[in-house]
Amino acid sequence: MKYMLTITTSLLILLMPRPPVFAQGAGIEWEILTQEVKDLYHAGKYDRAVVVAKKALEVAEKNVGPNHADVATSSNNIGMLYTTQGQYAQAERFYKRALVIYEKTLGSDHPNVAASLNNIAELYRTQGQYAHAEPLCRRALAIREKALGPDHPDVAASLNNLAGLYDIQGQYAQAEPLYRHALAIMEKALGPDHPDVSTSLNNLAFIYDMQGRYAQAEPLYKRALAITEKALGPNHLDVGTSLNNVAGFHRIQGQYAQAEPLYKRALAIREKSLGPDHPLVAMSLNNLALLYKDQGQNAHAERLYNRALAITEKVLGLDHPDVATSLNNLAGLYTTQGQYAQAEPLYKRSLAIREKALGADHPDVAMSLNNLGGLWHTQGQYARAEPLYKRALAVLEKALGQDHPDVGMCLENLAALYRATKRDEEAETLEQRAGRIRATQR
Repeated sequence: MKYMLTITTSLLILLMPRPPVFAQGAGIEWEILTQEVKDLYHAGKYDRAVVVAKKALEVAEKNVGPNHADVATSSNNIGMLYTTQGQYAQAERFYKRALVIYEKTLGSDHPNVAASLNNIAELYRTQGQYAHAEPLCRRALAIREKALGPDHPDVAASLNNLAGLYDIQGQYAQAEPLYRHALAIMEKALGPDHPDVSTSLNNLAFIYDMQGRYAQAEPLYKRALAITEKALGPNHLDVGTSLNNVAGFHRIQGQYAQAEPLYKRALAIREKSLGPDHPLVAMSLNNLALLYKDQGQNAHAERLYNRALAITEKVLGLDHPDVATSLNNLAGLYTTQGQYAQAEPLYKRSLAIREKALGADHPDVAMSLNNLGGLWHTQGQYARAEPLYKRALAVLEKALGQDHPDVGMCLENLAALYRATKRDEEAETLEQRAGRIRATQR
């Protein structure tokens, strides 16, 4: 059977808008507090940032009243912090308050309304609520096209957001033209060597990568890296992102010797810029560990996975989805070594976190179900594995559609179980369907 590892690639999709600029209103104390929130956020000190952001909100409400744009800014900041911490219900409340204020004070077609819509859409996307996210992305795109013109960089950002929504659902044919359009706008508006062009190049390269179109992906990844290094310097965080992406491109093709120094350089940049305990450092550790796991260097992989897990638990809390990712990856390592007794509680804890944080119908829940089912399948516990495979398949079909590659993987796993239990006719039906899905992705 096939396990679904969480490959923690860097954030490729330009989902968050540029912060809006408002006329002065809430006062100097509010401005100082808001800058502190920004600094704390970038430092990964999210708990402290929430405290300061709420203080900024109180100051704004006191100085300019409850319906001022600066109040919306503070509400938006709190929403973003809660999103980062995986506290999605609280994030939604603050994001929606910001949206209401912007619509009331600036009008329903103002670019800042589009920015708020994008934030709520990203929140829904994170939770796997793609049907809720899409109309918000489309409305944000329409607002920006009308208010800013079709060739504005913020229009490109909205195109990227909508494409990213299709991308995550495996709808590559719908995502590709949007990514291409966004890239063309960025190049025209900002010039071919602007860092935002690098973002668009990475996005387009990523969907080629996912489809196995490596010859098309490679020059885009490398151009993106060259742009960021030239524009921002060799030690900028965005260079770390590009390095991570190029490394992932090499890893997926088994080019481990080329991938390792890039992953290590990305890790070094993040540790130097953010400190040793930042979530992005944990992401780099997970990626480097996966590289070692692929090569059978299990001791190296285990050490890095455990360090990544410790960071995410410390910074984000025990019940954050990123903790579930680290648990899933560590369990996968134990599974490949036949250490099933060590893997099982990790898979179960990962599943529990995801169900609580993301809801029972999220694709990441399906990943955990598939992996726990695979663990039992490997041990010949077919009666325990089968309902998990079936539930994972149902979740993925509902969330991602009938033809997503992950659906194909689940079909193959369930078919293998049917073969093992002498249900060859049922297995063949699933195998044929999985084959048709693979054929559509070529």
